[in-house]
Amino acid sequence: MSDTHVPLRGEDEPEQLREQFRQLLRYRWLICGGVGAGLLAGAWLGITGAESYAATTDIVLRAPTSDPFAPTLSSDKTINMGSERQTALSRKVAEGAAKQLGIGADGIDRLQHGLQVTNPPQTLVLHFTYTATRPQEAARRANALTQSYIDLRKQQWESVRGSMLKSLQDQLDPVAKQNDELSRRIKQLPNGSAADAAYAVQANLLNRITDLRNKITSLKALDMTPGNVIRNATVPTSSDGPGLPLSLGLGGLVGIGLGLLGAWVRLVFDPAPRSAGDVARAVRGPVLGALPRGSGGALVVGRTDSRAAEEYRSIAFRLAYDDRFADRRRLLVVAPRGSMESSVAVAVNLAASFAETGKDVTLVEADLRTPSLAERLDVSAASRPRWSRAGEDADGEWPGRGQLVADAGESGAFGLVPGERVRNVARALTSARTTRLIAEADDPDATVVVVAPPVLAYADALALVDRVDGVLIVCDPRTVHRADLVRIRELIVGAGGTVLGAVTHTPSRRAAAGASRRGNRRHGPRGAPQRPVAAGPRTPPVDHPEDDGSTTIALRTVRSGDR
Repeated sequence: MSDTHVPLRGEDEPEQLREQFRQLLRYRWLICGGVGAGLLAGAWLGITGAESYAATTDIVLRAPTSDPFAPTLSSDKTINMGSERQTALSRKVAEGAAKQLGIGADGIDRLQHGLQVTNPPQTLVLHFTYTATRPQEAARRANALTQSYIDLRKQQWESVRGSMLKSLQDQLDPVAKQNDELSRRIKQLPNGSAADAAYAVQANLLNRITDLRNKITSLKALDMTPGNVIRNATVPTSSDGPGLPLSLGLGGLVGIGLGLLGAWVRLVFDPAPRSAGDVARAVRGPVLGALPRGSGGALVVGRTDSRAAEEYRSIAFRLAYDDRFADRRRLLVVAPRGSMESSVAVAVNLAASFAETGKDVTLVEADLRTPSLAERLDVSAASRPRWSRAGEDADGEWPGRGQLVADAGESGAFGLVPGERVRNVARALTSARTTRLIAEADDPDATVVVVAPPVLAYADALALVDRVDGVLIVCDPRTVHRADLVRIRELIVGAGGTVLGAVTHTPSRRAAAGASRRGNRRHGPRGAPQRPVAAGPRTPPVDHPEDDGSTTIALRTVRSGDR
């Protein structure tokens, strides 16, 4: 038998992608929420962008120079475009534009808010973009801000040049005054060494004066224009926004991406099994079947020709051809935790499926805490056949001497050993008579199906795993955790049992609510076990004298009209 209900697809990448996408669709509410948020954001962007207009201007910056055609001039070395962009966005520029536009001091912040300045890479161009609710206002403000930036930069350059001219002039005046005084002294000196020394000093002063005057002349000759406007702002003819249809489309795409991302994150951190392969890997056994929604809690095999009945028959056939089960056919059906509704339904329908193939089936209800299977099935009293008799033990112990026969409709009937409330559950499950009840099903046509309480809630099932040929785990992948399934397998293997596989199911909302109400009535407000409601009087078992094995038990179908 294979290790999983579906073939392993470790090397089939397209199939893995399809499987992951199907798993993501389990969280449709996250995906729909992301799409809804994206559409709302797109609608808001489309509505707000429909009333915005953008006007643009471009300025090519240049450094002050006396010869713009000099081959050694490199403007990109003298101009820092990042600093120029910050200057264009500064409040000083906005204040100058506000004066031109006649805006008061309280409107400067709003004027700055609509301005955006960018610098295309590898260029000396500043790109001014102004966004406003009216096209004429956008163009007028863009031009005003551009002109204010040019005026500010020109004023700054001229201020720097003025301070440098003042500094040079302050250096020139003392030297010129010293040169004049030296000239008067030379006129009074006679020819000789003293006059020669004075002429040498005067020559140095004249060189210094000439150098300072050349620098002053160069600074006065500089062109202080900070840049040239290569494109003036014009009145925009269309809105700056992408439009409502495009905004909705973009919002929808972004929303799908966000929804898928949220679903993927939820899937990664989801402790529940994501697929049948996850369940198979957790229990290290095949997933023998996946029951349709709402198929638990009723005997359907032999009563209806539904999809659930065929699924139960398929599970029974897969078990029948499993070498670990086919020799002696002793099966234990358990659930991880919670209610026993699903495990009881699987056990009952598997018993009916085995009975349909002509086997002598005995269903043992090993729930000795809150037994209820005898009240839920259509049963009648009968004696136990020779192969299943547990011996002549004292009355009042479980399993008792009597056995019930459950009607499975067209599938026939199967024996039922109902559970009974006992004082010591562990002693009853490990007693010799329980061992003989299970062990005496060695007839070639005999099959024993045992249903026990959830493994993680009680240790009852662990007391039986060493006396059966395999354990079948019934779980709902949406409510059980992978760690729970791994823990169940470890407990079963540690107790000497074998996990034959798993059966997955998805209960309907109505069935889940009903199970919750039944659990509340059964366990009380605080989960404490209560005495079950007394059912009607059972038909006492009919004792037949010991025979030689030649007698047989005839099973018949009891219809509602006959009752």
